[in-house]
Amino acid sequence: MATSPPAAPGPKVGPLAPGQRWSVARKREVVLRLLRGESAELLSRELGLPMFKLEQWRQKAEAAVDGALKEREADTAATELAATMQRIGELSMEVELLRAKMECSTPLARRRSR
Repeated sequence: MATSPPAAPGPKVGPLAPGQRWSVARKREVVLRLLRGESAELLSRELGLPMFKLEQWRQKAEAAVDGALKEREADTAATELAATMQRIGELSMEVELLRAKMECSTPLARRRSR
C-alpha cells in the first residue's frame, strides 16, 4: 500500500528581519494557522505582531472567502448569446446604412475627358 507523500510545507513563518515585509504567502500561512484553531495570543508572541493585526488578516480572509462563495458562476451560454445579439444589432445597422446610401446615390454621371 503506497501512502501519499506529506504535503509540502508552506513558507517558514516566524518573526521578520528588520526592514522585511510580510508577503502574501506568509500572511496566508498565519491566517490558516489561526483558522485551524491556534491561539492568536501565542501566534502574536511567536511572530512579534500585535494581536489586532492578526485579527485584521483573519477578518479580511474570511470576508474574501465569503465574497468568493457568494459570486454566481458565469453563465457562458447567456454571455455568448448577449455578445451574439449585440453583433447582430451592429450588422443590421450597417446593412440599413448601406441600403440608405445606395438609395440616395445618383447613377454614375458621365464625365468629360479633359
